[in-house]
Order: sequence, then C-alpha cells, then structure tokens
Amino acid sequence: MSSHHIVRDDQEPALIIANGAACSEELLGQLLEWSPLVVVLDSAIERVIKLGIKVDVLLGDFDRGFDPHEFVKSQHPIEIVHTPDQEKTDLEKAFDYLIERKIPAANVVWATGKRADHTITNLTNIIRYRNKLQIVILDDHSKVFMLPRNFQKWYPAKTNISLIPIGIASGITSKNLVYELANDTLTIGYRTGSSNEVKEDGIVTVNHTDGDLLLMECID
Repeated sequence: MSSHHIVRDDQEPALIIANGAACSEELLGQLLEWSPLVVVLDSAIERVIKLGIKVDVLLGDFDRGFDPHEFVKSQHPIEIVHTPDQEKTDLEKAFDYLIERKIPAANVVWATGKRADHTITNLTNIIRYRNKLQIVILDDHSKVFMLPRNFQKWYPAKTNISLIPIGIASGITSKNLVYELANDTLTIGYRTGSSNEVKEDGIVTVNHTDGDLLLMECID
C-alpha cells in the first residue's frame, strides 16, 4: 500500500479513517492516492500506522490512555487536534475540523461494521452536515451519499442501488431502475427503496421534491 497520497489540493476530498470494521487494502489505497489530507480518529491510529499509512491529522479526545505526541516523530509532520467535547462523536469533530479548514468534501472509511449504533449515527450524519460538507461513506460493500433534489449518474446494468430515506422523502421519481418510482414516498421503518437494480447500461435519474434521501451503491 502507498504510504502517502500524491494530491495536494484542498478541493479534493479529504480522507477520514474512523474505527469501525476495516475495508480492503485495495479500496484504502485507491482513496489514499487521491486524498490531499488524511485525518485519523485517535482510536484507530495504531491500526492505521501498522498499515504503513502516513497520517496528516490525529484527532480525538485522547481518552484511551495513550499520549498522542508519541506519534509526532514517526509521523512527522503531523497535526495533533485535541477535541475534548463529549457532546459530539470523534467523527463529527473530524467533520467540524474539515469545515473549519474550508475543505468541501470527505470520503470516510472504517465507519461501518462493528457496533450498529455507531454505524447508524455515522450514516445519518451525512444528512446533518449536508449544507456544510459533502460526505461519502465507503466500505467493501457499499458507497453511501446524500442525493441532491435532481440526480443523474451513468451506471452499468444490474448495479445494485438502494434508496434509503432519513425520515420521510417524497415526490421521488426514477428512470432506468428495475423497480421504478413515480412520485412515490419512502419512509424509514415502513417503506424504503432497498435492493433496487439498474435496468440497463446508461444514465440513472432520481428526483425527489421533499425530505432527505441517501443513495447506496451496493456490492454483494
């Protein structure tokens, strides 16, 4: 795996490494190659260093009994960001840090798996930060991001796509999906657009008029 990244442009998405289930080295390497900034949450730093990854920012409340400054020499230059606020998760604090730096987008890995409460919170934070930061959460099976009101993207046929509302999303209309939506409403806990599929190679269109809607590109 590349020990560092080659892009130095704050307009590219930063990479945040949380502390959930690890993704493949292939996915991690692809993201590292194009990330101008690598932010690691304190609980994951030892796992990350074992993979030979160069860390730019180590962030967290450092309440796990280790001295973050022990990594200064091996990871030089590295920024240590102490965020003691217990009202937010460390991932939320990482989002706040990027917003303060005026970085517009973030890819997030190791944010799913392990504890279900952490996974749900991390995914719904995409909505919470929608007006401040473009967030994509990735693992080996899914790529999750928030849909704008009008969305278009080219996909190969049979790509698995799920449309998951956060709360209620209405006025949803799609084109080029096997199970089309026509001015439909999806409600979390009652009806979602899980396990849909791209009908044929080409542009998929999803429009919605109200509410918040996540798209999940899924790989079995």
